[in-house]
Amino acid sequence: QVQLVESGGGLVQAGGSLRLSCTASGGIYTYSMAWFRQVPGRERELVALIGWSGIYSYYADSAKGRFTIFRDNGKRTLSLRMNSLEPSDTAVYYCAAKSGVPIAGDGPDAYAYWGQGTQVTVSS
Repeated sequence: QVQLVESGGGLVQAGGSLRLSCTASGGIYTYSMAWFRQVPGRERELVALIGWSGIYSYYADSAKGRFTIFRDNGKRTLSLRMNSLEPSDTAVYYCAAKSGVPIAGDGPDAYAYWGQGTQVTVSS
């Protein structure tokens, strides 16, 4: 079992950047990992995912060209670099992990381990 803790959220103006981090309590070498986000009243949605080696990654259309997901298995961390932020990016961002290969179509139910979430607010 792995425990995940996110950090790095905050308030930023539109056009700005943030870097989210997720630190795992145990080894994450065999886990696919992802960032999801959720706004009140809406379903949790995938932002980006990455395979265990870091070679494979996938981005939701809303994140392509602006966000970068990367991981450091030795440091047990997952990160999300977010550039050109827009007010529509405002949400609680969650780090998630699952065993097995990363699948772009996987929804939140495919992920067994979750962090507590970190708030990102983008002002216009």
